[in-house]
Amino acid sequence: MAIRLTTYYCSENIPSLPGNNFFHSKELFVVYENTKGYIPILIVATDGKIVLGKLLAAIRRNTVGIFFPNMIKKCEVYGSGEYFCAKEQQESLFGMLIEHLTAETIRKCFLMEFRNLGNSLIGYRYFKENKYFAINWLRVRNKFEKGKPIEQDFSQSRIRQIRKALKNGAQVMEATTPQEVEQFARMLHKIYSAHIRKHYPSIEFFQHLIKTFNTAGQKLSAIYIVKYKNKIIGGSACAFSDNKAYLWFSGGMRKTYVKQYPGVLAVWAALKDAKEQGFESFEFMDVGLPFKRHSYREFVLRFGGSQSSTRRWFRFRWKWLNKLFRKLYE
Repeated sequence: MAIRLTTYYCSENIPSLPGNNFFHSKELFVVYENTKGYIPILIVATDGKIVLGKLLAAIRRNTVGIFFPNMIKKCEVYGSGEYFCAKEQQESLFGMLIEHLTAETIRKCFLMEFRNLGNSLIGYRYFKENKYFAINWLRVRNKFEKGKPIEQDFSQSRIRQIRKALKNGAQVMEATTPQEVEQFARMLHKIYSAHIRKHYPSIEFFQHLIKTFNTAGQKLSAIYIVKYKNKIIGGSACAFSDNKAYLWFSGGMRKTYVKQYPGVLAVWAALKDAKEQGFESFEFMDVGLPFKRHSYREFVLRFGGSQSSTRRWFRFRWKWLNKLFRKLYE
């Protein structure tokens, strides 16, 4: 029987699907769907009634570089999808999904991006066939070992900062109320608004993130907050998928609360909880291009993670511009 690809734009039409990948789940589709500025797209591959794979993408307004922020739409995909067929069939199925997604969205957005791929070489042939170009990127991951405290790999300066912050009255905990989630989101918005390249989704995104995944009956996301005198001064948002934890957003009011090190405690709280929950690794989702000096990457490396090289794949809607970048990055 021929493989059929079905595209969903509304969560009410999505049937029950197998899988446990956070970034390609119906639950994340619902979060995008209920967040202003996002258009989710889910493509499901089936053979008769058997689901073979699925790929979730989100079109959002972009705020990067020289472009006017409200004029540029970007289609973003985390990973390469989730599959329920033999390994030898998965890559060709990915080729079908990427071709279908590209045809479906290239007229609706200016830029398409595949990021956080588990294997930097996955789908290489199909990316090339669909006129994508690759840019080298970096990733930082902490691997957890049983019986070994996470602080053992921290730099000495990082350990001193955590001790000082707690001694100076800072507290770390998981956000448990809608009010705490809203305060965290507003705090993060102030921090991200000062950085052109960082994307802030909206307060709605974080509210629905916790609401949707709590309703799902399993802990697939969490928000950690840093408090000082009952005020939220830092925090982080994590996603959990396939026995791995991912730091999606984080920040702290470090200039106002210097002695409380809110940004440091926000990451430490996420790492600590991920280890206690039994996850095998923790990944920082955006540590940037492979420049010699990168302040955020230098910051997270002091938590003991290891750095490795990966790729992100891009395609512009404008043919002449895409052709130029393909030549530059061949």
